[in-house]
Amino acid sequence: MEYFLYKIRVEANKKHKGNFLRTFFKERKQVGALAPSSKYLVKKMCDKIDFSTARNIIELGPGTGVFTEELLKRAAPNCRIFVIELNEAFYSFLKDKFKDPRIILLCESADRLDDILEDHGVHEVDAILSSLPLAVIPDKIRKRIIIKSYDVLRAGGVFVQYQYSLNAKKLLELKFGKLQLGFVAVNIPPAFVYLGTK
Repeated sequence: MEYFLYKIRVEANKKHKGNFLRTFFKERKQVGALAPSSKYLVKKMCDKIDFSTARNIIELGPGTGVFTEELLKRAAPNCRIFVIELNEAFYSFLKDKFKDPRIILLCESADRLDDILEDHGVHEVDAILSSLPLAVIPDKIRKRIIIKSYDVLRAGGVFVQYQYSLNAKKLLELKFGKLQLGFVAVNIPPAFVYLGTK
């Protein structure tokens, strides 16, 4: 029985990674990694959010939902999680995967954050967790995403972003000032974690 369950988990994991790789090669400008984030990166990112007080969280670029799963484990029952995914293949995958009523899943561009929240009667959020591949997003859109992310955060709210290089550091510092910087070696590839506080 244990072996049977193990085989099911292995096959499900293969399907998960296969879906990620197919989308990576098809949509290089929307997907920045060859594999889903490691559990170490997921923990490092989510540890930056105060879930005891968070009532509105945004996740940008969830991909196959590895961060979404952790957000759901930690978030309060009355917390809303706006999950924003532009890629239609990932959006469909997430729609089938998650049925939790706390999730508001949207197939939208992150540069419409203010409009998205307004549509849902939300004026500010406690935290934004971003997996967006900033290095491959056109400069004009990238700047708009960062500006709007800052604008929709409450005072003291946090913006958590990972990247595989430091090329977005200066851009983020223009809005958030001095960032806290972390590093996760156990990830493919290793990743930097940026933390900006409004």
